[in-house]
Amino acid sequence: MLEEKHHESLSIASDSKPQEHHIEFYDPSKESIWTRLGLSWESFKRAPGTTGGQVVAGSNNVEDLEKIMADAPMLQQKMKPRHLTMIAVGGSIGTGLFVGSGGALHTGGPAGILVAWLLIGIMLINITQAIGEMSILYPVSGGFYTWAVRFLDPSFAFAMGWNYVFSWAITLPLEITVAATTVQYWPNNVPLAAWITMFLVVIAIISLFGTLGFAEEEFWSSCLKLLVVVMFVFIGIVCICGGGPSGGDYDHYLGGHYWKNPGAFANGFKGVCAVFVTGAFSFSGTEMVGLAASETPNPRATMPGAVKGTFWRITVIYVASLTIIGLLVPWDEPRLTVGSGAGASPFVIALDRARIKGLNHFVNATICISVISIGLSSVYAGSRTLTALAETGYAPRIFTYVDKSSRPLWSVVAIMLFAPLAYINVLEQGTVIFNWLLALSGLSTLFSWLSICLCHIRFRRAWKVQGHSVDELPFRALGGVWGSWFGVVLIVLVLIAQFYIAIWPVGGMPDSPRAVAESFFAVYLAVPVMMFFYAAGIIWKRTLPQRAHKIDLDAGRKSWLTAEEMNAWRAERRSAPIYVRLYRMMFAY
Repeated sequence: MLEEKHHESLSIASDSKPQEHHIEFYDPSKESIWTRLGLSWESFKRAPGTTGGQVVAGSNNVEDLEKIMADAPMLQQKMKPRHLTMIAVGGSIGTGLFVGSGGALHTGGPAGILVAWLLIGIMLINITQAIGEMSILYPVSGGFYTWAVRFLDPSFAFAMGWNYVFSWAITLPLEITVAATTVQYWPNNVPLAAWITMFLVVIAIISLFGTLGFAEEEFWSSCLKLLVVVMFVFIGIVCICGGGPSGGDYDHYLGGHYWKNPGAFANGFKGVCAVFVTGAFSFSGTEMVGLAASETPNPRATMPGAVKGTFWRITVIYVASLTIIGLLVPWDEPRLTVGSGAGASPFVIALDRARIKGLNHFVNATICISVISIGLSSVYAGSRTLTALAETGYAPRIFTYVDKSSRPLWSVVAIMLFAPLAYINVLEQGTVIFNWLLALSGLSTLFSWLSICLCHIRFRRAWKVQGHSVDELPFRALGGVWGSWFGVVLIVLVLIAQFYIAIWPVGGMPDSPRAVAESFFAVYLAVPVMMFFYAAGIIWKRTLPQRAHKIDLDAGRKSWLTAEEMNAWRAERRSAPIYVRLYRMMFAY
């Protein structure tokens, strides 16, 4: 295999004058294991300089220093390949699938949720492929936010970045509340506030371990979630065929009965439109592999396998499990609309109807763990993006603080400060307040995905205009630039569909004008908020998108092989046995 070539050494010296500056690059390997794990007081001290373990002579050229910073990011590369793979495969499996799919089934019917999830899934495959292409070439801190600054417009990146941070900050107390209500599936006399406190403390403790704590928790919780979903699919197939326990609802052949009665679509075309955002919410977090790339030692080796894992998650996990749910639970099942905890989960409802003892409790425990996992993802994604915003001057500089354990410490604290909002749900009017907070960032996932697609389109344009060939790319997106255009078109259509539902909601228009306005803004408030931030960014920084030939394609770039060298490498791989090539095509690089 050809070795990676670098275009320049990280030792830069001035030819005409003595070195005026000396930049020390912090080497975390010299610290004690307790400091690296974040378990000593020393670990909370600011990491001097940047990570990378190299000494670089000074340069007066700001562009040189920016390239050095890009080549040696502040966040240490602690994630292992298994962590990144499981983040891609099971990281975003949570309340969207286990609980939210129940409300979507009630609104859209079994065919409606399949249409929505399949379209969103196909779009996500193209988006993760684009993430893989760009993150292998540019594994920069801040991921897709940093790409938006470079390839699109800093003002748009500012709007998208803050919207993304705020969405995760609100998701954190939401997930803590859902975890607390999930536990109440089991009869107990513990107050809701006490459960909220317990889950808040658990998330705070795991967050102290930084990237490694998040990665390990994500790995094991993803393994559990995958086990439960695969187990449910097999049990569901048996029940549909009439192999359920005697006395249950599935002790006789069921087949596609519920697709005929009460029907495949609950509310026709409007019902399908209404569940698109629920589908997008269930996939939210998929883009985190782009954030994690800069904390992985060798993205070129690990990212292709991770983005290919998205395909299997969509086909095996989501499509298979939602098909089974649509065949086992009718969309007019009353429990689907009761609350937001495990009692409304179609997984739990199906097992209850089957009268399979014990498994409903196991699924409920899994939902609880998955909710904690999404809460930790909120801290991870929100803090990393907030740090990237600070590094580009769009957030207070205090958030650039990274300690010796590679925690963006004050960014983590800032996100955790939103966790006590979960106590709002204890109040009588708490749900109303919380729903408005959610409305502020309810569409942020779509804006983030739109940003990734546009970044990929602009990157490919700049790559071509500046004389490069796609053969130079170490990883090429499966759908190419057309896959990203498909993503842009579909996201715009989803936003239009959501606007349609906001104006004419399922179930009819409210009676009063005030209720109409509340219904609209509860669904669509995130759009004017995003536009406000974009306008504020333009006024503040006075920036405009750069022409393609002026976009910087060098800073932070990790692959400098020529098209001839890459083609020779690909030809070498094509000579491998067929079973090796099939494995690489489906699972690895």
